[in-house]
Amino acid sequence: MSNSALLQSRRAAAVPRGLSSAFPVFAARAENSELWDTNGRRYIDFAGGIAVLNTGHRHPAVLKAVETQLAAYTHTAFQVVPYEPYVELCERLNELAPFKESAKSILFSTGAEAVENAVKIARAHTRRTDVIAFTGGFHGRTLMTSALTGKIAPYKKKFGPMPAGVWHVPFPVPQHGVSVADALKAIDYLFRADVDPVNVAAIIIEPVQGEGGFHPAPTELLAALRRICDDNGIVLIADEVQTGFGRTGKMFGIEHSGVEPDLVTVAKSLAGGFPLSGVIGRSAIMDAPEPGGLGGTYAGSPIACAAALAVLDVIVDERLIDRANRLGALMTDELQQIARRNDTIPIGFVRGPGAMIAFDVLKSPGEAEPDPDGTKRVIQEALKQGLILLACGVHANTIRLLMPLTISDALLIEGLGKLQNALVNAR
Repeated sequence: MSNSALLQSRRAAAVPRGLSSAFPVFAARAENSELWDTNGRRYIDFAGGIAVLNTGHRHPAVLKAVETQLAAYTHTAFQVVPYEPYVELCERLNELAPFKESAKSILFSTGAEAVENAVKIARAHTRRTDVIAFTGGFHGRTLMTSALTGKIAPYKKKFGPMPAGVWHVPFPVPQHGVSVADALKAIDYLFRADVDPVNVAAIIIEPVQGEGGFHPAPTELLAALRRICDDNGIVLIADEVQTGFGRTGKMFGIEHSGVEPDLVTVAKSLAGGFPLSGVIGRSAIMDAPEPGGLGGTYAGSPIACAAALAVLDVIVDERLIDRANRLGALMTDELQQIARRNDTIPIGFVRGPGAMIAFDVLKSPGEAEPDPDGTKRVIQEALKQGLILLACGVHANTIRLLMPLTISDALLIEGLGKLQNALVNAR
């Protein structure tokens, strides 16, 4: 029995089935954009730990910062004995905040934890309860963030009633027949029929939907949400857990629109693979909760803070925002060429800003009917080729490309070649 097969057997016996894994391979080591499994097989990583590794696996600068911090202290709990890396990181994040007003930041451990606390902060500031989110959006797996997530299976199935006061409106996706006008009309109907805007604390939106299919939020929609929030005293939350830190060709995805949010949730690529998240917000809003109302035992770990400070340096020093735009252009050009071929499984709707690129697998060329079974074949064929890919989307027919922004041109070209072969073989 191979090492991976043995580990798979052990996993099945020890880990509940509710935690799924995309592939039956187990990591042994990784470097930048490559990963080797316990059988010694090499893979090119186009998943990046689900958009966590914008700076790649084990970036030397990140590892050096972590090693230095390890030699000093690993944990005190910031609420007990605070430490400089936490304060310095918050200062750096405040400087990056995508709005003009002064900012404050607070750190946590996971993206869901950041979203939960953004809702708490919005409620404390507005003294209101309800939250509006969008269909197809993904905000986490806790009860509150599952309620905000706009998809039933698998995130809400069997978990009983979700927290009250969460409302969903359609997210505009042209190929799904939903326009910006449809989304705004739904909000208007919501305010007329179900929830008075004076009871709404926040509207939360991903500038580019992640799990929902890598659909960018149109600028027209974001601008309209800003007006609705301003007119009704509602907090606008930009969920940048997946879009943040250069992935979209801007530091934050919402910067493409010019619309300024009130709160921003961050996580994933913030700390180069170490668990860290946060909320960046306008100072007056962030100060609304009472002392002791926010925090967490492991929130803002000094190890993760040290890693994050190094990540922010790497983004600047290696010009990763420019790199994201170059990678995106190369991927988009290649995918559009493949979409015109007749020897691959049909694909279309190539999209995404920067290096947050995706495409749909379709039943027929030039049509919009999704092919989730074909998508599964592409993913499995890619794995055979030595390429790690991830699917997403409300119809499970979207393939997203999330390679580290530090990937070399040679590895990118090799990976795209493997993807092309997978699309041919999955036909």
